Amino acid sequence: MATSYMVRAAANYSVQKRPFIFPHRFKHSMTVGLSSVFKAVIDSLFEYVDEPLLPSKSNFAPVEEIGEAAFITHIQGEIPRHFPEGVFIRNGPNPLFGGLKSTNSILGRTNNAWVEGEGMLHALYFKKQNDGSCIVVYNNRYVETETYKIEKHSNKPLFLPSVTGDSLAVLSSLLLNWLRFGKPNRDYSNTNVIEHSGKFYSITETHMPQEIDILKLSTLKDWDVNGDWNRPFASHPKKVPGRGELVIFGVDPTKPYLEVGIVSANGKEMVYKQDIKLDRCSFCHDIGITSRYIAILDFPLTIDFNRLLTKEQYIKYDKEKYARIGIMPLYGDAESIHWFEVEPNSTFHVINTFEDGDEVVIWGCRALDSIIPGPEDGLNENWFSRCYEWRLNMKNGEVKEKYLTAPQQFMDFPLIHPSFTGIKNRYGYTQVIDPIASCAANIPKYGALAKLHFEEPCSEFLTGETQEEESIRVEYHRFERNVFCTGSSFPPQPPTLRSKATNTLSMLTLSHPKVFTRRECKKMASKLQEMVKEREGDTKSARRPHSTATHAQI
Repeated sequence: MATSYMVRAAANYSVQKRPFIFPHRFKHSMTVGLSSVFKAVIDSLFEYVDEPLLPSKSNFAPVEEIGEAAFITHIQGEIPRHFPEGVFIRNGPNPLFGGLKSTNSILGRTNNAWVEGEGMLHALYFKKQNDGSCIVVYNNRYVETETYKIEKHSNKPLFLPSVTGDSLAVLSSLLLNWLRFGKPNRDYSNTNVIEHSGKFYSITETHMPQEIDILKLSTLKDWDVNGDWNRPFASHPKKVPGRGELVIFGVDPTKPYLEVGIVSANGKEMVYKQDIKLDRCSFCHDIGITSRYIAILDFPLTIDFNRLLTKEQYIKYDKEKYARIGIMPLYGDAESIHWFEVEPNSTFHVINTFEDGDEVVIWGCRALDSIIPGPEDGLNENWFSRCYEWRLNMKNGEVKEKYLTAPQQFMDFPLIHPSFTGIKNRYGYTQVIDPIASCAANIPKYGALAKLHFEEPCSEFLTGETQEEESIRVEYHRFERNVFCTGSSFPPQPPTLRSKATNTLSMLTLSHPKVFTRRECKKMASKLQEMVKEREGDTKSARRPHSTATHAQI
């Protein structure tokens, strides 16, 4: 889950979301005493194997650092003259050693999750000329985490992959990594870029953020909030509406499983830190925030070392387990949390959270299964998320849940104007999943951008259909056939409240073309036939989306 951020000179950001790498919490520094012994053991027992990369996943192939910034000389179309100066910066996985690796050993096979890989920053610099035109400069550079510095001079991986695979092999890989380097996995920094108090940070789930210089793309230091934060730092912190304080949180496979902190508006001190006292390590990738509350998602995607001892998966989504949302007062503690039981689901991204009378309302992108660490038997529609609403009544404990969008309207990576974080908003934006291309490539593909009208109902139906529940209006901006996007942001032109209310905002995204193999084309044709049969045979009422998200045509 990579993310993109658009900044004016040095004060905004574009983040590209790539979903994650599992958290850890080991405080000791790198151990080197027995390094040569462990290296000999690993070299004799583990064989590294390149993980295949189909043409449809070519945008996941690593690229080299270009060294110096380069002018973009070929631009299709025209950059609008009102487009502002600034920096569009994105991070995402860019594995060393030519791509992701698996290992084979006498204990079995271990694999990387599809979202792993050393973080690389990609930046586009937009500079206005005297005649009003714009020049564009590109540069890229690795985020230099502690583990990146260890591996960059090697000719092969030093850390063993340890997220998925045969349980005993995964367990041995975690232990060997820890014994050799003092941590069970690499410190990837590939999921998000955030700004706080004029400084910029690259983040992933496994480690503390790295402060970065967005002009030079250099890594400055780890950000531990002056020594007060010593654990992983989740990818989507939120600013408190109207106050500028930053609410951060971090999950860990050992107790305490989840802690929440609040960083002062000037970024210099941790003014609050609290153990939420969960009884499991839920993979919490995002939270909600209002001016009075923090919304905590405790859903059944969990991380558990003990499962490896019973030959189960280290990271697992269990739809039979409970799901709940906790509403904690700002600066509250674990005892002050009001927990609401909800239907089991996997939600990585929150659209917005706000208060409406006695209710706290959460909008998010909800799926029935988890795309992390990745489907073993291929994707299906349970892995695709739709926009969803939870209404949690703080007075009587009532929970109301419903989909906001219609069937086949699959979307994720939501975006709203940051000035509306924590207060009710009329509009939102998402990336639209192409289910046919995604199932063929076995990885999510986003073939359009969607504009969500939260206060306008959908008015179009198929002939003979009736309305099951009210869905919101959705508009689409589609890309060309077999072109997909990754990461979106608002350019940093501060719009007036009037322009935000009427939603006259510009957006910036990165897109890439895809080539599908013959086998993948057959899978797409089969999936299309399956979807058509489901539509024809479905006797239940279903709302019609304004248009479906099918872009990988054959």
